[in-house]
Amino acid sequence: MIEARDLTKHYGTVAALQNATFRVNRGEVVGFLGPNGAGKTTTMKILTCFIAPSGGTARVAGADIFEDPIAVRRAIGYLPENTPLYTEMLVLEYLEFAGKMRGLRGSELQAGLRKVVEETSLGDVVGKSIGELSKGFRQRVGLAQALIHEPPVLILDEPMSGLDPNQAAEIRELIREIGRERTVILSTHNLAEVQVTCSRVLIISEGRLVADDTPDDLAARAGKPRFVVTLRKDDHSAADVRAVFSSVGNAQTVTEVAASSAGELIVEVVPKGNDDLRADIFRAAVSADLVLLGLEQRGENLEDIFRQLTTKAGA
Repeated sequence: MIEARDLTKHYGTVAALQNATFRVNRGEVVGFLGPNGAGKTTTMKILTCFIAPSGGTARVAGADIFEDPIAVRRAIGYLPENTPLYTEMLVLEYLEFAGKMRGLRGSELQAGLRKVVEETSLGDVVGKSIGELSKGFRQRVGLAQALIHEPPVLILDEPMSGLDPNQAAEIRELIREIGRERTVILSTHNLAEVQVTCSRVLIISEGRLVADDTPDDLAARAGKPRFVVTLRKDDHSAADVRAVFSSVGNAQTVTEVAASSAGELIVEVVPKGNDDLRADIFRAAVSADLVLLGLEQRGENLEDIFRQLTTKAGA
């Protein structure tokens, strides 16, 4: 668990971090977002005891950053954005080296190696040099070195950076899996990855925490989604079409939108809540013998909310 209370950091007259208070529980994967210079790096450096705050304090896995910084460091596994891998070393050699740097020896080291190799699915490449590995497998090696000493807390900095979609999906699933029994903070600029990987999001701007919520609840702040339906006009009137889609289960309003083509009729359907009505709209169109030319969901996503919150904070 991580618990930060009123963390503040000043560099001269500049406030890099101002009264940041948050908590990350065991079993949570929390995304930590913010523009460049917002205070993310300062926060991470404080939590890892690399720098001391000007005010406030934090506890990591029960250890206070002031009273027991060594225990804090031992409790954290860290994956930097550019993991310092030694490409000429074999995977197993590198992990042995990482374990010894963490103070593991003998049977404890061997047990740790077996566990992280299994946990990160590195069994087929342990005898290969790191230089031979794909970017995806190198990230797995980076995660393995962060896990070698069985830390209860993981801090991951841009773990999906530079990965192709398949590699990113594999690392995302691995993070979710290892996060079930640990406390994980994922610092990233990739908002789409946060939406599918993280259970909660912290957004920081100009040193202040401006959001602490689930991705879904943050998106809900933007208002309801809108479904834009493009139909072939044929002999259908706008009133007839509105009547068809008004009967869709959770539709609240159906309004006509100006079409760019004379042969098209466009309506916008807004639900009562935040439901995805696309399947219902499709079925209603088919049942009414309407020719569907397009169906698009519009609305603000996490990226839009991020811009709103960070722009407001800087306004």
